[in-house]
Amino acid sequence: MDLLPIKRAILSVTDKSGLIEFATFLTGRGVELISTGGTRKKLVAADLKATSVSDVTGFPEILGGRVKTLHPRVHAGILADKDNPGHLLTLGELGIAAFDMVCVNLYNFADAASKGLDLKNAVEEIDIGGPCMLRAAAKNFHSIVVVPDPAYYPRIQDEIAAKGGVSLALRRELAAETFRRVSAYDDMIARYLAETPL
Repeated sequence: MDLLPIKRAILSVTDKSGLIEFATFLTGRGVELISTGGTRKKLVAADLKATSVSDVTGFPEILGGRVKTLHPRVHAGILADKDNPGHLLTLGELGIAAFDMVCVNLYNFADAASKGLDLKNAVEEIDIGGPCMLRAAAKNFHSIVVVPDPAYYPRIQDEIAAKGGVSLALRRELAAETFRRVSAYDDMIARYLAETPL
């Protein structure tokens, strides 16, 4: 599909700059927002409606937040190929709604590492659910748009305002950028683990 209308989005961001303006733009166009933890609190505090991920999954956040988005009702909604009737049939049978946008940026591990935390505490700042969602959305760019950084909010808004959706060209560009960012994030963590004493 060339032009992707945005009807349902998941937002889970560490960098909350521009979040309220972006979310306000989306809700003003009827986009349903799903969100996690601190992101949802910020949206709700700004009088924006955002459904909790736990309400979507039917499962609470557990293990101190380590597990919240790692669930089929999230990942099937991200990975479903909207051009594949079999995928859409499966979603319908299971009562899973597809996502059109994944707006995620990662825990700031570099900042955590720079604070001189011991290894046990530093690893708590390694994002797991975020990279999973980013990679899933980037893989499925034919059916979803991935937004890995607030810097891209204006371009997304401009395309939606002008065209009613997000173009395949921009979705592919953002997918490539997302894989670059996740790769750099993983490399940073690998180097930290290799070089930090136990």
